[in-house]
Amino acid sequence: MKNPLVTSLVLVLAMTSAHRATAQTPPARVPATPPPATNPAPPVVAAVPPTGYVIGPEDVLAINFWREKDLSTDVIVRPDGRITLPLLNEFEAAGLTPEALREKIAAAADKYIQDPNVTIIVKQINSRRVYITGNVNKPGSYNLMAPTTVVQLLSMAGGLQDYADKKNIVVMRTENGKPASYRFNYKEVIDRKNLNQNIELKPGDTVIVP
Repeated sequence: MKNPLVTSLVLVLAMTSAHRATAQTPPARVPATPPPATNPAPPVVAAVPPTGYVIGPEDVLAINFWREKDLSTDVIVRPDGRITLPLLNEFEAAGLTPEALREKIAAAADKYIQDPNVTIIVKQINSRRVYITGNVNKPGSYNLMAPTTVVQLLSMAGGLQDYADKKNIVVMRTENGKPASYRFNYKEVIDRKNLNQNIELKPGDTVIVP
């Protein structure tokens, strides 16, 4: 027959060992909550100006002053060729290269801030447009981002329609403030005749396909 005292002592020792084991077991680690993801500011997308590019009406420019956020802004060149900047008022932008405009703005800003650091980013070029209308598959306006001839514009516009008058296409433009026109015979050009009529287009030209 078991001794009740011994049995009680064994139970007490077992309970004490279990308590010590529980006390020595480190609590489970709760995984740290990751910080909320932050969306980085989208990069400024710049247009690639063609060779010899000068600013024109409807172009979109980003004027950035280093460490001067109040002066930095995006502007659209107005039809009169001017832009307006905070504190610095108006500037004539049309007809200038981005570098020439940058120097002009920096000189004006020098009156208000020390050693102004100005950059100009051309975000959109809308001033170098040509237009094509008439019997083509995709009439409308097209940006001149590279040297473009009449044949190339016709290709961009999806080509001529079946009933187009290929011999009497006209290029309309303004020269020295006066309207001018140039005849273009598509049939001659594809037959490699009178290739000089495949002229390079200029901003503002309109090609009419009767």
